[in-house]
Formats: sequence, structure tokens, C-alpha cells
Amino acid sequence: MADRGNGRNRPDNGSTGDHDRTGVFRRPRGGGAPDEIERLYRPRGSEQRSGHGSGGSGGSRGGRSGGGAASGRGRPGGGGRVYDGTGRSRREREQRARRRRTVLVTLLVVLLLAPTLFYFWADSRLVRVDALQDYENRPPEQPGTTYMVVGSDSREGLSDDEMKELRTGRAEGKRTDTLMILYVPDSGRPTIISVPRDSYVSIPGIGDNKINAAFSEDLGGGPSTLVQTFEQASGVRIDHYVEIGFAGFVDIVDAVGGVEMCPKEDMEDPKAGLDIKAGCQDMDGATALGYVRTRASARADLDRIQRQREFFSALVGKATSPGTLLNPFRSVPLITNGTSAFEVDEDDHLSDLGRMALAMNDSPATTSVPVGSTPTLNVGSVVLWDEAASKEMFEAMKEGREIPESVLRD
Repeated sequence: MADRGNGRNRPDNGSTGDHDRTGVFRRPRGGGAPDEIERLYRPRGSEQRSGHGSGGSGGSRGGRSGGGAASGRGRPGGGGRVYDGTGRSRREREQRARRRRTVLVTLLVVLLLAPTLFYFWADSRLVRVDALQDYENRPPEQPGTTYMVVGSDSREGLSDDEMKELRTGRAEGKRTDTLMILYVPDSGRPTIISVPRDSYVSIPGIGDNKINAAFSEDLGGGPSTLVQTFEQASGVRIDHYVEIGFAGFVDIVDAVGGVEMCPKEDMEDPKAGLDIKAGCQDMDGATALGYVRTRASARADLDRIQRQREFFSALVGKATSPGTLLNPFRSVPLITNGTSAFEVDEDDHLSDLGRMALAMNDSPATTSVPVGSTPTLNVGSVVLWDEAASKEMFEAMKEGREIPESVLRD
């Protein structure tokens, strides 16, 4: 029976049985080095005090007593992190984490701030004029949105060689070469409306004349007079004003890499510097300027304003395409050249031009103010609007409705 003792009668030394395995968790009789659990979880100071003078005790367990306090504390088995008791590793990890956070925050600020700064810089390059002035009996605020788009024959920014190459002549001042209204209803399809430059209207301070005379500085006109003339003739209030000259037009077309157009017949006009064949082709800035200016066709100015609408729509479509916007070699010159080329009302901003471009890229209908007749009067050949059809068009615009197809014209 003595041989079947439960361990109380077993000698303390020399046994290698399973019962002895629990000895690693117990402090040996009579003191000595701490066991594994005590060394791992007892406070550092206590452990170090216990470790002093315990030198060779516990050496059969991998040398973890005595020398363990000096060499740092690790996980059982010798793997994982090494703790030196100074907190240095923890501080280094925290410093690395702070550096990563700093870099991420800096990148986020740059990504958010750079586009904002670029927007305000580009917006500041727009040339502003006082075009939308209040006056007595001005049409009230109306539903929908209207943009007056003016293409002037201003030679500002062109050198002598460029004026010769583009066949622009050397006329002083500026006149309207293109006059369009972009109308965006509250709901429905936008419409680009060409206003014939020879439209016979009453001009404040000038009298009855062609509408382009309202823009003539020599006659005392200008942007505000042109806006007021159209508003009084139509009853439609203008919300935004955009103007571009010859030089700006050429720069924008070249910035987008040209615009594809498909004339149905050969076109030659030495006065406009135009000589092209029928068929689809990419037009650079110089060719495009001649294309939208020439009157060398059967219907003269009426054909010209139709080409202007078609080209302007194609230009906006190219400018807002992913191939342009996502290409910095296209988008940056477009913004830098375009913003300095536009003249806008004092209250207009780059965001308004963006909304205008989006509307023009939304498959707009194209038309002209309905024409009734083209008589010759004391100021030359003029265009008289069709009273009934133009009234129906303008009434829809004043009410914010889509313009009826019955009054749309080529």
C-alpha cells in the first residue's frame, strides 16, 4: 500500500512523473526563484527583488529565473514581443501611429483644399461687367433659367499677325457676331434659341434698329443695353450673361483639341478665311471661327446662326466629355484659357458656367426666334419676328414651361 502513495510520501527530488509538472506553477519549498505565472504577472519591482540572489535556482527550466529579470520578459515559450520594462517599444509604436495619422490628415486636407483654391483662382479670372442692371418696368423674376450668350467680334488679345491669319479685319470696338439664349425650363428639355442679329427692335436710347446695334459702343450701347433690349422686346427676363470674343473662341476650340463638324457641302469664303470640303472633319480654332462667321450660303445670316448653334453644342459636348475633363493636358488649358476669355455679369460665377455647360450637353432643342419676314428698311435688310409664334415661345419661357415643338424653327 505504501507503493501506491498519493505523492505525500514521494521524495522531493528525482521524480519526472506527471505529478511533478504542476511544480512549475509553485514556489519551491524554502523559497527560491518565482514560478512562471508569478514571474509573468507579479509587479515588476517585486519580481526583480525576488530574482536577486536566485542565481542558479530553476536553471533546469530554461534559465528563465534570475537572468529573466535582466533580459526582459517575454511570453511563455520564448516567442512574441520582448518587454524591456522601459516602455520604449510602446512609445515607438505610438509615434509611428501619430506619423501615419499626420500624413493621412495632410493628404486629406490637400485633396479637399486644392480643388477649392483652384476653383476660386479660376473664378477670379473671369472678366465681369455690369450687364444685368435693374430698370423701370423690367420683367419680374420668372420660373426656369435663361442665359444670354454673346459672341462678339472683339479683336482684343489678337496680334497683327493673328488678325491677318484669321481674316478678322482691324475694326475698333466690338459688335455682336452671335446672340443666343439658352433657356432651361423647370422641367423638360432645354432649348438654345438663336436671335438673328438683324432682328428689328426698339433699342433704349438709340431707337428702332437691328438688335446688334444695342451692343455697339459707338452708338452708346453695350451689354446692359443689349440685355434690356431683348427683355423689353420679348418680356423674358435674363438671369445670366456670358460673352466671348474672337481670341477667346479660338483658344477654347484649340484647348479641347478641335471640334468635329460635318458640313454637307464645300464652303469657301475668303472674307472669313474659310476653305473646307464637305464631310466630317476636325476643325481647329481658326477654321471654326471662319465656319461660324461666314454668310456665304443661300440663306446668309439664317444659315449662319444655325451653324453657330450646332457648333456651340458640339463644342460644349467636347469640353464636358470625360476625354477632356479627365485629361489634364486638355482640362487645364481649357480652364485657364476659358476663364480669362469669358466676360460675365458681376453676380455670375464659374459654377454658373458649369451649369450652363451641363444644360447645353443635355441634348437641348435648337431653334431661332420665329421669323415672319425679311424686309429692307432705312437701316438695311432686317428680320421681323413672327408675332404669333414668337409670342407663344416667349409665353412658355415666362411661365417656365418647355417650349412647344410647334414654334421651333431651323
